[in-house]
This record gives sequence, C-alpha cells and structure tokens, in this order.
Amino acid sequence: MTQSSQPHPFERLTPDFILDAIEAQGFLSDGRVLALNSYENRVYQIGIDEKVPIIAKFYRPGRWTDAQIQEEHDFCDELVAQDLSVVPPMRVQGQSLLHYQGFPIALYERRGGRAPDLDNPDHLYQLGRTLGRMHLVGAVKPFTHRPTLDMQSFGYQSIERLLSGFIPASLEPAYRSLTQDLMQRIEAAFALYPDIRYLRVHGDCHGGNLLWRDDLAHFVDFDDARMAPAIQDLWMLLSENERSQRELQLAEVLAGYEEFAEFDPRELHLIEPLRTLRMLHYSAWLARRWEDPAFPLNFPWFNTERYWGEHILQLREQLSALNEPVLRIL
Repeated sequence: MTQSSQPHPFERLTPDFILDAIEAQGFLSDGRVLALNSYENRVYQIGIDEKVPIIAKFYRPGRWTDAQIQEEHDFCDELVAQDLSVVPPMRVQGQSLLHYQGFPIALYERRGGRAPDLDNPDHLYQLGRTLGRMHLVGAVKPFTHRPTLDMQSFGYQSIERLLSGFIPASLEPAYRSLTQDLMQRIEAAFALYPDIRYLRVHGDCHGGNLLWRDDLAHFVDFDDARMAPAIQDLWMLLSENERSQRELQLAEVLAGYEEFAEFDPRELHLIEPLRTLRMLHYSAWLARRWEDPAFPLNFPWFNTERYWGEHILQLREQLSALNEPVLRIL
C-alpha cells in the first residue's frame, strides 16, 4: 500500500505543541516531555514545575466520539468509587475530557508498577478477584455509546479490510477460504448460547495494561472498553502453553473471580473464538493505521510476504484450536 502524501494529525504533536496543550489546561510544565509506548493514541509523561509529572493521553482524532470517550472516563470513575484499583483520568475544573486544537486529551496521575507474573498462582487469584469486582460494576448498566465486541466489526470487517489490497495475490485464495471456515466456526460458537450476558469490560486485559504494585493489580488504559462477555477480560490472562497449564491458570483466576461475581461456564466456549477474532482484528488494525508514520517505523515486518505467510499459518493452527474441547474448570 502506498503512503498518503497528507501529513498525519499526530505529526502536529511537537514538544512545543504538547507543552502548549498541557499549559492550556492550567498546568505549569518544566519543559520535560517523554514519549511513552503507545501507538493507537499518543501518550507522554509531562514534567510539572515543582510537582510530580503527569501523564497526558492525546486520543487519535476521529477514532472515538466525545460521548464514547466520556463513557470510558465515567466507567473508570464508577470503578474508583467502589475502591477498585484503576487509574482514572484527572478532572480539570470538573472535566475529565479535555480538548486542544482538535485533539481530545485526558490527563492521569503517574503510577508505577510492573507487569504481573501470570505464572504465579497468587497473582492470578488476585487478578480474578479484581475482575470479579470490576464486572459487578460493569453489569450494573450497559454502555450507551461505546461499541460491542462482535463478529461483524472484529471479524468480517477485518477480513474485508485486509482483502482490500494487503493480502498478496498469491495468498489471497488461501486466505479467503481459511477465513470463511474460521468465521463459520466462530458463528456456530456464538450461536450455541445466544443468551450469554454482555457487560461493560476492560476489553484489552493483557499484561501491558496491568501494573502490579503492593501485591495488587492496578488496571490502566480503558481505551478499548466495550460491551462483551465476561470471558473477554479473563482469557488473555491464560498462557498459550499446554492445555493442562491453562486449566490450572483458569482455576486460580476463577477462584478469585467467583468470590465476587458468578461466572457462566458456557462462556468457556468463546475463548478460542475470541482469540481468533483478536488475531484478525490485530492485523486489520495494523492495516488501518499504516498511514500513521509510527506504524511502518515500529512494525517494519508487517505487510511483507513472510508476515502474511506466517499469519495464514497461525490462522490454520487457530482453526484446529476451534475444534478442540473447551477448557475444563478444575
């Protein structure tokens, strides 16, 4: 795919622009700007004069509406009100959603921590407890504006995007046939129990969005919060090691989870379908963002013949996984 000749909106985020945006919110910066690891949005640590630095998140223009972002913020505030360990956006004159020259912005207190050890049963148990409490809050009411994790947006639209010029011609027939088989299996899995409950979830519950500190898990980055089954926030805590290891990990997570929330065991049928949808969506996400200069720079292996060959191989392995028995609850 050719790169657009138009400058990307994020190219405006020079150090001077960033500092002006922060000082427009009433903060006096000491001039230090440190870019943090983020691609969908842009996130910076900003030095504040004689105070602790803050974190500034510049949302990708056009991805979310203001109403959708505000729902993310309000959900975080609901969780904090229940003494849950999440990092909510700061409020400036009562507002959590700020704006500067076309950029939605959120500011956060800086919090330290490390990724949890997902091979540690105590960590898994504590993560389960926190997610059980989080899902109690998430089940109180639905999102009104934020989307639902579904087969159309994560599956069919992802496939359509990649077939619009990314899949090499030599691999296109194999990709079409394989993704058709995958989506048939995914549709069958979701149709098996159509009454499974959807609730407000974190949506992207991997180790990078968890900070382990003081023997507690602190959840950050609710940018992908949406309506989904509870298992969406649980399955990413399980390793891709052998089945017996995943079942032991699942047992620890559910032991903590069910201290606060009831888990519907039928949702175990959705683990591999959700994993497959995430794989499809991830490749399509890279394709959708390819005109952002940060993506070719940081993902140089994407959109090569080798990448697509390996991607198709992974999807074939995933088709086999979709045909395996679901995990047992020990």
